[in-house]
Order: sequence, then structure tokens, then C-alpha cells
Amino acid sequence: MTSLSGAGLRASTSVSACTRFRNLSNLEHKRSFGRELVAASSFNQRSQPPNVSASVQKIPKLNGTKVMKAAETGEHPKVGNTMLQDVEKHGETLTEEEISRETNPAFIAVLKAIATVAVAADKHRRHDQLTGKVDISVDALRQGRLVDSGRVYRQTFVIRSYEIGVDKTASIETLMQQFQETALNHVWMSGLAGDGFGATHGMIRNKLIWVVTRMQVQIERYPTWGNVVEIDTWVLASGKNGMRRDWLIRDYKSGQILARATSTWAMMNQKTRRLSKMPDEVRAEISSYFMERSAILEKNADKVLKLDEDAAEYVRSGLTPRRGDLHMNQHVNNVKYIGWMLESLPASNLDSHELTNMTVEYRRECNKSDVVQSMTSPESPSSSLNFSSPDTQFCHSLGTLALTPEIANSAATVAGTLQYTHLLRLQVDGSEIVRGRTVWRLKKRKDAPVFHFL
Repeated sequence: MTSLSGAGLRASTSVSACTRFRNLSNLEHKRSFGRELVAASSFNQRSQPPNVSASVQKIPKLNGTKVMKAAETGEHPKVGNTMLQDVEKHGETLTEEEISRETNPAFIAVLKAIATVAVAADKHRRHDQLTGKVDISVDALRQGRLVDSGRVYRQTFVIRSYEIGVDKTASIETLMQQFQETALNHVWMSGLAGDGFGATHGMIRNKLIWVVTRMQVQIERYPTWGNVVEIDTWVLASGKNGMRRDWLIRDYKSGQILARATSTWAMMNQKTRRLSKMPDEVRAEISSYFMERSAILEKNADKVLKLDEDAAEYVRSGLTPRRGDLHMNQHVNNVKYIGWMLESLPASNLDSHELTNMTVEYRRECNKSDVVQSMTSPESPSSSLNFSSPDTQFCHSLGTLALTPEIANSAATVAGTLQYTHLLRLQVDGSEIVRGRTVWRLKKRKDAPVFHFL
């Protein structure tokens, strides 16, 4: 230990000082580092080794102060003092990472090596993916997961700029598309999906597909551009041959419920296009996922009455599906019907009110060559609506609307609430496609008073 050479001891002293400096974070420790450099410099002067000049040259600039010049003049105490003064002057602005980078070239080399390895690994991974050597699970790329013992599917969505309307809130079509997306992802994530549009393996073998027969949506508040929403969906039984699927939309940050929805699904023969009974093997596939939970409690839910064609106040004709409106079952996507249904509403209603409740009954499918007519008529105040959620209730009777606190706080008065009956039909022969009923409330204004209902 006592036979260490001068050069070895100088190297040990320099490394020790640099290492200690990287581990220090306050001004007093930086001063200590400057004093150690003074001591190391004085030791170098006394021993006068052949490589003392090279050793001193390794001391870098510190905030623009050239330490090497002081060492060359032989004023070794000044070396330490100059660095010490500079550390005292600028020490509070220096970071350990900057000092480490400046004083330890080996540290830079290590970082470069790590970066090189990471880039090479990423290139290799991407190459394997592109050449098919590595299979990436689609489920791993989805943002959803199964919760509640694997029977509820939960997925988050960010409201994009192309999903909002003129008031920067998500459109009803956006919410409907998210309902559809989570429903299909639920089937996929549960391992039930065949190669059909949400069809199970048993359905594929029996040439069956799902069709939505009824949909009901209650909206408390629309998410806005950039909001993150969390959607839960699950299934429950509906009669002998049907299935019900419910949804809850929450604000991801606050947990507030934004919307609820429920739907009824039936099976259709893919070739005959007629409704079919549910085979036992399909019931065995899906029954284990049924839950006794409802997003909306439908108590004696009334069917939507057919709109009297002669009484329709608003009519929009000549609506035709585009190719992009069809899905893989070769008929118009049910979300498209919602847009058509609202096409016949007066523009003034859309500007002043927002949709808060919607019930849709699908009567038949629409094909790519069909021409559709949209008809709308206001409902009379005595028309009845009776549906509720587990903790809120909407009831329209005798012209009085019992509102949830959220709706009441949105300054929607009884007088400002609007109701419409809708009908979509084939223009050529009048065949019904969709019956609908909607409830609208006044849009919230910044200067609008807040009404409280008892």
C-alpha cells in the first residue's frame, strides 16, 4: 500500500475527487472539491512526475474558466482558488449531470454505448416485426382490459378533434361508435370472437350474425375535445333468444358518469337475413359472461310509436349510404342511422339544444343501394316517457320533467325541453327502417342562471 507510485497516487486522487464531486449536491461540498484540487495540484508540483502536464490537461473548463492555463504557469494554489471561486460564483447553476459530463469522459462513453445498443435493439425488433419473425398480440396494443372477474370490459378513449362538433364537444355519433368499438373488443378480449363482426365461434358455425334491435342512451354531460373517457361494458340475458349489452361512460379524471346506454341484440341468419333462435352452443359460450347489472333500468318501457307520415313536420329525402357507411355484414352501420335520423331536425334546434335522451328501434336493415327518407315531428307534452337509471330517473308526464341534478344545473327548464318522434323509411316503398324518440335540453350558457328542482 505504501509503495504506490506518484503517478498512481495522482490518478487515484483525481478519480477520487471527481467521483466525490458527482455525489455532492450543495455549495459547501463544491467548495470542498475545489480545495481537494488545490491539494492534488500541490502534490503534483512536489513530485514532478514526467506526465504531470498531461495529467493537468485533463482538468476541463468549468463554466468557461480555463483551469489548464493556471496550472501551466506553476501557480498551483491559484488553480484551486480559481476553480473554487468559479464554483462559488456559478455553483448554484451547475447540475451534477453537467459536471459529470464535463469531468468524466468515461461516463460519456458509457452513455454512448448504451444508446448504441438501444438503437440497435430497436432496429432489430422492428426488422423482425416487418419480416414476420415476431408476432405482436393485438390485445397488447389495445387500451382495454377485463375487470370484475373478467366479465366487464373497460377501455379508455381520448376525444379527438375529428370527433367533436362546432361547440367542441363529442357528437352523439362519436359516443355510439365508442359503444360499438368496446362491444366488439369485449368479445375479442374474452376469447369468443370468430372471424365475424363480433360473432362467436358457435355463431360462425351456424352462419349467424348479431343485429341490434333496440338502443337507448342517456347523456348527462358531453365530453369535450381532449378529454379522456373510460367506458365499461358488459352483457346480460334478454329473453330466451336475445342478449342485452350495457355501457357506462365516465370522465377518466373525475370519475363522473357522463352517459349510460343499454341495447338489445338478436341473432340473424346470414343467408336468409331473418331473425333466428339462439343455438344452445352459442348460449353456452356467452352465458357465463352474463351479469345482473343494469346501466339503465327500463320499467315498463314503452315502444316508440310509429310516426304518422302525414303529420311529420320536418322531412329530409334523398339520403343515400356511402360505401364507407357499410360494415362487414354488408348493411349500413347502425351509427349511420342516428345521423340520418337527426338530419331532418331544424337547424335552430341543433344550435340551441343538445340531445340528452334517445331511444331507437331498428326495424330492418338498409343496403348500399337504398334511398332513405328522414321524418321528424314534435311530441305533445302529454306523451309519456318512463325510463330510469339506477340512481337517476327521467319521467315525463303531464308536462312535468323530473331532471337529474346534472341536467337541472345545465339550466334546462321544463319549457326549454323538447321531444321529437323520428322515422327512417325507404323512400321507394315506405318500409320502416328505424323508429326513434329523442329528448333535448337547452345548452348550458355561461351567463345562464342555475335552476334547482325539488
